[in-house]
Amino acid sequence: MAVPYGSSLAGELREDVLDRFLRYARIDTQSARVSDTYPSTPKQLDLSRLLAAELRELGLDDAELTEHGYVFATLPAVGDREGPTVGLLAHVDTSPDAPGTGVEPRVWRDYDGGEIVLPGDPSQVLSPSTSPLLAGRVGHDIVTSDGTTLLGADDKAGVAEIMAAVAWLVGHPEVPRARGRIGFTVDEEVGRGTDHFDLARFGADFAYTLDGALVGEIENETFSAIELKVTFTGVGVHPGVAKGKLVNPVKLAARFIERLPRDTLSPETTEGREGFIHPYEIAGGAGGVTVTTILRDHDAEKLEEHHALARRLAEEVVADESGAAVSFSRWDQYRNIGEKLDEVPHVVAAAEEATRRVGLEPALAAIRGGTDGSRLTERGLPTPNLFTGGNEYHSVREWISVEDMAISAATAVELLKLFAQ
Repeated sequence: MAVPYGSSLAGELREDVLDRFLRYARIDTQSARVSDTYPSTPKQLDLSRLLAAELRELGLDDAELTEHGYVFATLPAVGDREGPTVGLLAHVDTSPDAPGTGVEPRVWRDYDGGEIVLPGDPSQVLSPSTSPLLAGRVGHDIVTSDGTTLLGADDKAGVAEIMAAVAWLVGHPEVPRARGRIGFTVDEEVGRGTDHFDLARFGADFAYTLDGALVGEIENETFSAIELKVTFTGVGVHPGVAKGKLVNPVKLAARFIERLPRDTLSPETTEGREGFIHPYEIAGGAGGVTVTTILRDHDAEKLEEHHALARRLAEEVVADESGAAVSFSRWDQYRNIGEKLDEVPHVVAAAEEATRRVGLEPALAAIRGGTDGSRLTERGLPTPNLFTGGNEYHSVREWISVEDMAISAATAVELLKLFAQ
């Protein structure tokens, strides 16, 4: 068997991380955007309970499932040097954007560089022409779903990688390591992963989420994010006698969406550090219609400009329509982690060094999204985001390389070793 990326440590971790990932991926842990409970779906706790039990089996006796569904555990330090306490975090829930029940992972051994036709839905085809990273994974083992569900690599790859790293370190007590605090969260995909996260109880000096994608990439910036609900109301009347009276909130909402920028400030027309206004849900009827939008930008001032633009366009829709009204509900979801990480450069520098130690060239990146680390960093726990190897998240075409998972797990090992030196 070839050693991935020239890392013998990754080679040692390879089968364990794959076995764990396949086991976790089969557990349905989808979160829900609309829910009166925390976590938003009780089935997330099925995996949380399993992880707490597995951590205790590894000897982490303080492993606990908190009242809010988080899993916390301590990996004791080994060595003479008293270093910092380093947090490793991943989330157990999967996205509600694609089917997540009945996940059946498929392992495609020794990928040959061609197309992969997913057996559950042959119309779903993975190809280097549409997923360019596949071309660089010839010879790797590729994991997919059957094409009818998401795979769940976001973020069960991160979960499996942390667990494999912990298991390796426990099995090598001769290797010096920093004290580690392990944390698995819920409801990250619906923006509420840290709503009840107790920083003092977790007790880390800083942390790393394993929730990124391309191996070697360390995300030291995220979007800043606002959810804006725009609700239109009008004048209701029986359509048979509506002439000159009816003001239809469905049409008001449609006019608002039509006014939003098309060639800029939308996800389908932006990249890199360009922000956007994205309507992603419409709900309601004759009594009122709510358009839920998400506003994103790396720059806080520009984000406020997007917010002002969305409000202005909505207000213009109702300005000349007697009986029409609009109201707004704003939720500040998270902030760009770069605003705080600049104050603790050693945290990112350590991630870069750990990446080099497994044979990769690190690259800093600004993610077009957010992580649990976005809110944790804002609250005072510096938390950059590390790679896991996942691709095409939130879709039935999601895939990941086993070798990429192994090198990611090896990087987590090297981080804890690094802070003991």
